[in-house]
Amino acid sequence: MSDRVTITLDKEAYEFLESKANGNRSAYINSILKAEKQRIIAEKILRANQEEAEESYQEELADWDITLSDGLQ
Repeated sequence: MSDRVTITLDKEAYEFLESKANGNRSAYINSILKAEKQRIIAEKILRANQEEAEESYQEELADWDITLSDGLQ
């Protein structure tokens, strides 16, 4: 499904779009937006992985492991 939108571009942006879109502006804009979405998702995953690797997070996990295993044999 596709939605139609109207956007306003300055002259320089429009000329760039025309020079790169190979006659299909919609497809070109879609590909740029999809790539940006993927970049943002990858950035969020990287930040989450970095946070998880932080020592304070790992210490908290270790505390929970000890708590969960108390009394279990």
